[in-house]
Amino acid sequence: MYLDDLFEKGGFPTGSFRTLLIGSSEVAAVIEDSRVKAVTLTGSEPAGRSVASTAGAQIKKSVLELGGSDPFIVMPSADLDAASTVAVKARISNNGQSCIAGKRFIVHADVYDEFARLFADKMAALVVGDPMDESTELGPLATESGRNELAELVDDAVAKGAQVLTGGDAPDRSGWFYSPTVLAGLTDDMRIVMEEAFGPVASLYRVADRDEAVRVANQTTFGLSSAVWTNDAEEQDWFVRRVEAGAVFLNGMTVSYPELPFGGVKDSGYGRELAAAGIQEFCNLKTVWKA
Repeated sequence: MYLDDLFEKGGFPTGSFRTLLIGSSEVAAVIEDSRVKAVTLTGSEPAGRSVASTAGAQIKKSVLELGGSDPFIVMPSADLDAASTVAVKARISNNGQSCIAGKRFIVHADVYDEFARLFADKMAALVVGDPMDESTELGPLATESGRNELAELVDDAVAKGAQVLTGGDAPDRSGWFYSPTVLAGLTDDMRIVMEEAFGPVASLYRVADRDEAVRVANQTTFGLSSAVWTNDAEEQDWFVRRVEAGAVFLNGMTVSYPELPFGGVKDSGYGRELAAAGIQEFCNLKTVWKA
């Protein structure tokens, strides 16, 4: 509602921006309304398929920013202390409930053991508690169902042989909390390898070389964003050209900046938000030719 007021205060005509408090069953009717010319969605993959189908049937433009299982690649030339610190921040941003959070940590064998130790220790040291307490570093998940779905992914992986380096359970406290968790020894038959873990659970992968790193990074159906840690300039360019994602952040973590276009590929959606590219998504380009 606050945004409604801001638009009017900014000089836009009354009604230019409206917040609709509606249920999911009412969304299709809004998209189908002749006054609506285009639609953009930030949401889950199933929601994206539904919105795209409805918009497509009406021949209306749509932009989808959906889920992600972003790879966070660490190569031997990386600063491991810095990389592990940023990896924790990348994984627990918004209590791990972020489409652009680093979720799969793909580490070269030469530095895997050291990175795994640093990362697991820093995850284990997080202060879990009341989100209104300024000392808290990790709060609860948004819903009980979200916490339960996350627990199911972890339990499935552990039952199939994954090692728990830290966490792996829901703490005995009031609220929909899940312990900061790091899993290792993952295999392709585990659900968490292909599905998005929407919470503070990190998956660790040991790879022999950069070719295997890219193979693991690209093996999911998602392609939202990615991070690559290497101080080798040639290697940076090599990864940028091969990782299947809408963005690659070098020696950092994915952040959504207003001045940069943002969006994914594959099942993470299509189109771009933010910056000039985001504005152009909802502009009608007109070609004028004159003899």
